[in-house]
Amino acid sequence: MNRIDLNDRITVFTGGAQGIGRAVAERMIASGARVAIWDRDEALGAQVAAEIGASFVAVQQTDFAAVQSALAATGSALRGVDVLVANAGIAGMNATVADYPVNEWRAIIDIYLTGVFHCCKAVVPGMWARGYGRIVNIASIAGKEGNPNAAVYSASKAGVIALTKSLDKQLAGGDITVNCVTPAAVRTRIFEQMTEEHIGYMLSRIPRGRFLAREEAAAMICWLASAENSFTTGAVFDLSGGRAIY
Repeated sequence: MNRIDLNDRITVFTGGAQGIGRAVAERMIASGARVAIWDRDEALGAQVAAEIGASFVAVQQTDFAAVQSALAATGSALRGVDVLVANAGIAGMNATVADYPVNEWRAIIDIYLTGVFHCCKAVVPGMWARGYGRIVNIASIAGKEGNPNAAVYSASKAGVIALTKSLDKQLAGGDITVNCVTPAAVRTRIFEQMTEEHIGYMLSRIPRGRFLAREEAAAMICWLASAENSFTTGAVFDLSGGRAIY
């Protein structure tokens, strides 16, 4: 594993207690970053933070006031945030649009899209004032192609892509980059919320014939979060194992 220079960079991960978030956090710590995990699962988040040498703040990112409080707590414990990796989310149910509960739709949009907006809105003023920042939003291949019976997940991730492309144009005048990645599925605990039929569909769509490894996602995300990535912004980086057609 090559070491990316993230020495003393203050990095916030939402949903950093498991899955891709934990893998990225571990690699960043190994590269010198000071990591704060933001997660709504207080017990797991505190446990993982202790295991990997990160700090932890319990936060529900659908609540902007809670995100502001988490930022204040992180800034007090560390200093202003240099890097944001917006990763938190849940799978949500699989159903046709006609059968999808309205309240469930709103809840998933709130977590995946509004939550990313809240986190970006909170950290951007400090990044701009300090003249440096790296934002990496975790979207999905579903945001490009749409997965069957997963309209709300697909729509929310498409929204994250559009949010990324809009925000980068507002911040490109400073040394701030805003990019997103579009992973294929990673075998994590989120699979427990999916049907076997849906898992099988996702695997069948990946030309590589396997799911993305967390360490593979971490490699790309860590580079995007580094000072070395000083020019590329507003981009969508494919992690789909050949599935993406654009």
